Amino acid sequence: MAIKMIAVDLDGTLLTSGNNISPETQRTLQVASSQGIKVVLASGRPLSGVLPFDEQLGLSGDDQYAVVFNGAVVQNLAGKVLMSQEMDYRDFNTMLRLQRLAHVNLHFETTECFWTLDHDLSVQMQINAAFTDNEIRVRNREEIPKNFTFNKVGFTCNRGSDQIEKLWNSIPDWAFQSYDIVHSLDTCIELNAIGASKGNAVMDLAERLKLSQNEVMVFGDQGNDLSMFENSEFKKVAMGNAISDIKDRADYITDDNDHNGIAKALKKFVL
Repeated sequence: MAIKMIAVDLDGTLLTSGNNISPETQRTLQVASSQGIKVVLASGRPLSGVLPFDEQLGLSGDDQYAVVFNGAVVQNLAGKVLMSQEMDYRDFNTMLRLQRLAHVNLHFETTECFWTLDHDLSVQMQINAAFTDNEIRVRNREEIPKNFTFNKVGFTCNRGSDQIEKLWNSIPDWAFQSYDIVHSLDTCIELNAIGASKGNAVMDLAERLKLSQNEVMVFGDQGNDLSMFENSEFKKVAMGNAISDIKDRADYITDDNDHNGIAKALKKFVL
């Protein structure tokens, strides 16, 4: 069956190691879009961190879409929220308990900004905020209202520290049963409400667009893409730089993100 939607991870997949879209990949995705194929960026970033790359691809408006916050939110590119899975004040307190398992920073992501109780910010947290054009609001615990909600959590540490690995190995089983948790970088662990994943969000969007799942192609490279690669109906393409868990579940392994892997796969299977 013909591919009608392409879901593309951002970092390590669409973007080169220089944090840009290669000219060949840009041209190829624009050709796909011109043929009526929906090109959907699927990222752990909020919409503000995705829009500049959508604009580079010529995508905008209320009939183009993005999967953000690792699948906790689906929005059109005009900003309208189509689907949102949130965590609440009880989850906020749970995150503070998990933070005590290691010396890591903790921040809470919403569609407005990042919130944190940490006054000594890790470089990784500051990078995450800068890449997504987001403000970091530092507050004391008593300033957080009881009706506080958020879409995603990030635990971060500075490069060279072993504390994220320590936290990952210390997270209790009940937490993995209660939340979707991914070890996305050496310096970062990301956490969402249970069921909030890129794979589920892409399925939700396909259903809204009246597409069958076997009309969807996905591209990814890291742990937060794994849910897309666990769907047996999607056409799954792993980047050459992907982790082994992604490659093991892929239908095809293309070239890496620095050598036009997306463009090569689309020319082989879609265009």
